[in-house]
Amino acid sequence: MARADVGDDVFGDDPTVRNLEEAAADRLGKEAGLFFPTGTQSNLVALMAHCERGDEYLVGQLAHCYRWEAGGAAVLGSIQPQPIAHRPDGTLDLAAIEAEIKPDDPHHARTRLLALENTLGGRVLSLDYVREACAVAERHGLARHLDGARLFNASVALGQDIALLAQPFDSVSLCLSKGLGAPLGSVLVGDPAFIVKARRLRKMVGGGMRQVGVVAAAGLYALENNVERLAEDHALARKLAEGIGAFSGLEVTAPDTNIVFVDIDTSIAAPLAAHLAGAGIGITSSAGGRRQRWVTHMDVDAQSVGAALAAIDAFFAKGV
Repeated sequence: MARADVGDDVFGDDPTVRNLEEAAADRLGKEAGLFFPTGTQSNLVALMAHCERGDEYLVGQLAHCYRWEAGGAAVLGSIQPQPIAHRPDGTLDLAAIEAEIKPDDPHHARTRLLALENTLGGRVLSLDYVREACAVAERHGLARHLDGARLFNASVALGQDIALLAQPFDSVSLCLSKGLGAPLGSVLVGDPAFIVKARRLRKMVGGGMRQVGVVAAAGLYALENNVERLAEDHALARKLAEGIGAFSGLEVTAPDTNIVFVDIDTSIAAPLAAHLAGAGIGITSSAGGRRQRWVTHMDVDAQSVGAALAAIDAFFAKGV
C-alpha cells in the first residue's frame, strides 16, 4: 500500500485503481469494473443503474441489499423492493419469483430487476439454481444483479470458477474486505455502458475518491494471494461448528463456508455473550442475542478455534 502508484480516481487516472478494476472484471468474466469504498454503496449504485424511479426489484427477504442496507434503494433511488421469502437453503422459489413479476399496468411499479446474493448467510447457491432463476428473469426481460460480497467463498466451496458463477448476471458486486482480507473496498463489474452509468451514480451518492490507489493496492494483493486460502477458513468453520455443537443448549447450523450460526437457549444467551467478550472473543448476534454468528477468516487459525471452544467449555464448567 505504501508503494502504490496513485492518481485522482475521480478523473479515472489512478493507475492502481484501474489495475484493480480490470483484474476484478477479468476474474469475473466481465468487461469493466468500478471501485467502491463499500459493498452497500456498490449494491445501491447497481440497483440505481438498472432501475429508474418508480421501478421495482425482486429480492430475497433476508438479502443484504434489502434487509441490511438501510433502505437505500427506496430512499435514495425511489426504487421499490419486492421481497420474496427464502427457502431453508437460501434459494427463492422459482414460481414465487415469476408470480411477483408485475404486468405492464399503470397500477404497478415496473419490475425491472432480479437481485440475488451468493453466498447468503454463508449458504452457497448452486450454479444450476442460479442459472434457472436468471433464466426466469431473462424470459421476462429483467436485468440480473448479484450481491457477490462472498462470491469467492462460493467459488471455493463449489470448486467452480468464479466467472461461471458470475456469468448469468448483468452485474456483480464483489467485496474485498470479507474473507479476502483487504481493509475496505468492493468492485462492481458489468458491461462498459453499465459501468459508465454506475460511475456517474457513484459520484452522485458520494463515492468519488481521490488518491485511493493506496487501498486499491490492498485489494489487488487480496485477489492475487488470498483466494485459495479461503478453503482453510471453511475447514476451520466446520471444526468450530462441530465443537460448539457438542455443548448442551447450543444448536449449530452446519456451515457451507466460513459462517457458523449458533442458536442459544434464552436463559444463557446474555451471560454467554458477556463471558466470550471477557475472553476477547468477538461475535455478532441477533434475535435479542439468541442467535450468534461466528465467522472464521484469515486472522483466525486452529489455535484460535481451540481457544474459543475452551472459553465456551469454561463457561459451562462454572455451572451457569
